[in-house]
Amino acid sequence: MHNKLVFYPERPFARPLFGFLWLLLFGAALLFSAGCSKQQSLQALFQKSTPHQAYARQLHQAGLDQRPAGRAWLAAAAQALRDSLVVTLPFAETGYFRPERPAAASYRYAVQAGEQVHVSLALAPGTNARVFLDAFEMVPGRAPAPLANADTLTLDFRYRAETSGQHLLRVQPELLAAGRYTLRLSREPSLSIFPVMGRSDAAAGSFWGADRDGGARRHEGIDIFAPRGTPAVAATAGYISRTGETTLGGRVVWLADAEHGEHLYYAHLDKQLVVPGQHVRAGDTLGLVGNTGNARTTVPHLHFGIYRSGQGALDPLPFVRRAGRPASAPTGPDRRGEFVRLRTAAVLRSSPESSQNTAIQQLIQASKQLPLLILGQQGAVLRVQTPTGQIGYVTAKAVEAAMAAPLRRLSLPVATELLVGPERAAPAWGALAARTPVVVLGQAARYSLLRGPQGEIGWAIL
Repeated sequence: MHNKLVFYPERPFARPLFGFLWLLLFGAALLFSAGCSKQQSLQALFQKSTPHQAYARQLHQAGLDQRPAGRAWLAAAAQALRDSLVVTLPFAETGYFRPERPAAASYRYAVQAGEQVHVSLALAPGTNARVFLDAFEMVPGRAPAPLANADTLTLDFRYRAETSGQHLLRVQPELLAAGRYTLRLSREPSLSIFPVMGRSDAAAGSFWGADRDGGARRHEGIDIFAPRGTPAVAATAGYISRTGETTLGGRVVWLADAEHGEHLYYAHLDKQLVVPGQHVRAGDTLGLVGNTGNARTTVPHLHFGIYRSGQGALDPLPFVRRAGRPASAPTGPDRRGEFVRLRTAAVLRSSPESSQNTAIQQLIQASKQLPLLILGQQGAVLRVQTPTGQIGYVTAKAVEAAMAAPLRRLSLPVATELLVGPERAAPAWGALAARTPVVVLGQAARYSLLRGPQGEIGWAIL
């Protein structure tokens, strides 16, 4: 099935598609015909792959991986895993897909073991493009490890962070995709039920790692305060592996979560209401809150801990912490796809968080003449792309619209090809006749970014 291409006025490709774009469209037809073949259907039955990997394999089978656009698409996918923007969850951003330059956006964020990451991408009305979402675990010295993925059919998914560290989300559309989207990333608890009925993490008063016995040991859990007799409930489905009474924990219950190889520990109970071997569902009552064991001098509370087989104790707070308020999508004028220039020469940031400037490395230096394409918005911060494909963040007040303040205006002395990029090897998508009036939106080395009278935009050497 062919996807409908959506193009916007005042953008490149406002005119009919020429040259290499016709070749791409013809290749895309071959690609999707090949994708429907019986041979490929049989391969899909025996070879498990992500939607992104399957699409890359189709590019190869159609021979498009040897074409400039196909190579650029594959290179962008690989580059996104090396050069990512740094964001803090919750995060929301509106973005823009460019049909003339295959690209992939990537976002790196910190996670804690036990929390759940919610990924949601909404396409703007009229945008009919296939988009690939892939989440990876990023460990220094190792190849990115796939965690979860989705494509256009399911652009909303959740996955659990098994270990603390850095994750990366790659967002990449298919070839020739054009349009706008809104991406949201947020944290949620991975355990579906809070372990004390009627309470939330706001009732926790003693946390992981706090000193115990004068510093002789550390607190391996959280204490959740509630009146005596409040039900302590199963935070997930599982079976009771052990009950009993100990000097430290008093009356305790151990709940085994076989799916994740973890054991949930309930201590200081006033009463136990389950027996070993009993299977329970999430929300079933396991016992009643009390202050038995070494908590007899304190007010009633539940000591809640999580232990993973072969790893020991984990901080349980990320497993049960309430989901934060989702980040709001940007408001105000939609500037995605607009070219801007810096008011003064500056350094583009690799994170929208200005407080992180001192820790950012591999920054992008941009001059006042360099045109920047707005790919995304996050509040008063813009995600922009340089003519060579580098991406960074800049505040909206630091830039001015290139069309509102062009470098100069002129009539072309001769017929001029418009290139998709400021380099000799860049394909030409069209041409403007001699004496056509144009405005110069920016400069990159010897190349000028031109805009014609019908909204045609491209690069040329004047």
